[in-house]
Amino acid sequence: MNKNFIAFALFLILINYSLSAQTRARTEINIPDIMDYKTLKCDFHMHTVFSDGLVWPSIRPEEAWRQGLDAIALTDHIEYTPHKDDININFNRPYEIAKPAGDKLDIIVIKGSEITRGMPPGHCNAIFLTDASKLIQDDWRDAFKEAKKQDAFIFWNHPGWKSQQPDGISKWYEEHTWLLKNNMLNGIEVVNERDYYPEVFQWCLDKNLTILCNTDVHDPVQMFWEIHDHDFRPVTLVFAKEKTEASIKEALFAGRTAAYATNSLFGKEQFVRQIFNNSVSINKTDLVINGKRSVNIMFKNDSDIDYKLVSKNKFEELSFNDEITLYANKTVILSLRGTSNEKSDIQKFELLFEVQNIKINSEENLMVSFPLNITFVPVEKM
Repeated sequence: MNKNFIAFALFLILINYSLSAQTRARTEINIPDIMDYKTLKCDFHMHTVFSDGLVWPSIRPEEAWRQGLDAIALTDHIEYTPHKDDININFNRPYEIAKPAGDKLDIIVIKGSEITRGMPPGHCNAIFLTDASKLIQDDWRDAFKEAKKQDAFIFWNHPGWKSQQPDGISKWYEEHTWLLKNNMLNGIEVVNERDYYPEVFQWCLDKNLTILCNTDVHDPVQMFWEIHDHDFRPVTLVFAKEKTEASIKEALFAGRTAAYATNSLFGKEQFVRQIFNNSVSINKTDLVINGKRSVNIMFKNDSDIDYKLVSKNKFEELSFNDEITLYANKTVILSLRGTSNEKSDIQKFELLFEVQNIKINSEENLMVSFPLNITFVPVEKM
């Protein structure tokens, strides 16, 4: 028997033993539902030993459950199978192995594959497949045609990957125009692993392509992301009608997604604004300020995202910090101070902030405002 295979098999046994020996506990990702949709946390790009990954398929749902996800897609390479001398390659088997494990944990497992070609068109995932083996085609166009025939959702992976784009800048080719015109390109990864592609974010908005954000994980997740140190895997937020595979598919084709990675959101303004609004509340909007004294307002953040706010307006009548971070799952105080002991008035104010870690396009961050009604009471001089 091949010694490498024996060593590899022992490695898998140790990984399985390690997982089974630990306490099985799930850490939820606290990001609110929006607009009558459920906010599902998903990863649609990952690998197993059936291509170039180092994990048995049933491990992926376990990782996903522990780390707060709702759905995953296993997307092993079609054209790249370095373990083929050790494992009988069957492109449908990863799903068949992982699906029962996912069912036990209420993790939706989606059948997928990675069409692995040179640039252009590069690497693309097809998910919601019925038979992954039929993607084995000599001509890359035929592989995409087969994916479309199976009513797959197809998206372009890591368009700025330096192995195919040495300068790290994503480029749009004629081949991608052909795919788009023929409805064989439905989305693009704006974030892959730790890489964010701002130009791709803008493509998605301009070309009406769905925003994706995935790990592309090959190792066990905890060997790449320092989970214990709040180093969290990227996820695609899917705004679905229900927690079902069919609802996820409908939402992806409708473009109801956002990217969540490195404590940042990237998405259409209509979605990310609702996430912020449903996360953050203020304890009061009617205030009384006596002279130059201060009064506190409290921002409560019911999400796992630290929102980093920078003030974009100034007022002669008020003094307050220009920057404030609304820490995840905490209440943060902002002190407002009057600038005059003589002022006697009732005024309306609109505190305008830029949320530096919510991108609504490649250039702009989300702007948010908080209306206040302030009564100024004069204070007599001593």
